[in-house]
Amino acid sequence: MLRRLSLIAIVQLSAAVAQAQAPDAQLVADAKIALDKATQYYREQVASHGGYVYHYSADLSVRWGEGLATKDEIWVQPPGTPTVGLAYLAAYEATKDQQHLDAARAAGRALMHGQLKSGGWTNLVEFDPTSKRIGNYLRGGGHKKGNNNSTLDDGITQSALQFLMRLDETEKFADSELHQAVVTGLDALLAAQFASGGFPQVWVEPVLSTELPTKASYPKYDWRTEGRIKNYWDMINLNDDIAGNTAKTLSEAHRIYQDEKYLTALKNLGEFLIAAQMPNPQPAWCQQYNYDLVPIWARKFEPPAVTGGESQDVMETLIKIFLATGDAKYLEPIPAALEYLKKSRLPDGRLARYYELETNRPLYMNRTGEQYFLTYDDKNLPDHYGWKRDSRLDAIEAAYQRLAGRPVIGVQGAISVTASPEETRRIVAALDDQGRWLSTYAAGDRLVGQPKFRDGEQYLSSQVFSDNVTRLAALLRQQSLVSGAVK
Repeated sequence: MLRRLSLIAIVQLSAAVAQAQAPDAQLVADAKIALDKATQYYREQVASHGGYVYHYSADLSVRWGEGLATKDEIWVQPPGTPTVGLAYLAAYEATKDQQHLDAARAAGRALMHGQLKSGGWTNLVEFDPTSKRIGNYLRGGGHKKGNNNSTLDDGITQSALQFLMRLDETEKFADSELHQAVVTGLDALLAAQFASGGFPQVWVEPVLSTELPTKASYPKYDWRTEGRIKNYWDMINLNDDIAGNTAKTLSEAHRIYQDEKYLTALKNLGEFLIAAQMPNPQPAWCQQYNYDLVPIWARKFEPPAVTGGESQDVMETLIKIFLATGDAKYLEPIPAALEYLKKSRLPDGRLARYYELETNRPLYMNRTGEQYFLTYDDKNLPDHYGWKRDSRLDAIEAAYQRLAGRPVIGVQGAISVTASPEETRRIVAALDDQGRWLSTYAAGDRLVGQPKFRDGEQYLSSQVFSDNVTRLAALLRQQSLVSGAVK
């Protein structure tokens, strides 16, 4: 899953730059050296075809995305190529050093190679023309019978578009092929939006613009045994933060291209989120719905249920839409959802991923062999899935209370990354002589993609690289802003 920053940061005002203390000159110089060295290593030694996967063995002989990856595969799903590409852009914006922009351009070209004919992306880009995992790529190099399923799952298409849009902006829209890739992707995203404002998990072609009911409802049948839909990915989906990732993409598109159609799509998404809120006694949201706005099964371990994780993402998204539009109706679903979810917290303060429809009992899935079964027992659950979610309810409630009743119009919801001098020193000191930030695996660590590291084994993480580069770049930007304010 993508790492989250506190939502309260969205509504906090930035401190006056003139009042900030300029970073220590030696620390700034050390950060710049570390930034250059890290980019050089990651671009020259780690990149394949300009792109990246999640994790690498320390000697770079083994690569992991969602499972093992070959040297000809790069990953789109965060923290893959778009995540690293955005870090390069942050470094370039802070330093104007060409090597960071060149690395970002290479990552952009790698993603453009894997853009599907349906306009979006799937989780990986395959450069080996003989591989069975190759897609039906828009610009050739793929196979016409290859995967053409553009997906919003795990922020895949959204992250690719967010990076390519930022790269297009950095290039001042002068790269026509890059700009066309973005336009194609955004047009496909808009064409995938249902008339209600929701989105499917996957699309191959524009969706049917069928009007949906105005309010979600509970199934009138036994959902345990009935109502399963094979192609659940064609239905309306909120799984794995589709709402938040898509809203961010639409907001960025509106900011960069100043086209009202992206703001309209964002508003329509908000309308859907209002309609998709379940009625009492569980006024929150579900992972997926059918066209009648009734919650449905997805995979065999994903039952129709009210969800702790997606409901928090929806509330955060509604706040972001309010910040972009100033329309208070997007805040109206939040109080009831907060009250319900606070009462539904588990004894350890977390939220269950699933709450049984109408009874509100925390619901889990266990299995015997490959057969899954519903259970209320949270012991010895399968470890391939997150059955409980950390609570962000306090931060969401604080953000809501600060905004409720305030006439805020057109405020962007971007969160600035910062780095303290102490954190910067730690990041600089952790970089080794080769330009690597090595992580050490500890037994029990849960890493995205679930790589098979041994206890104590060192490895490279694209998430760690991107976080550290972004924070070093933030320090350099701070130094530049403070220096400019002093002048």
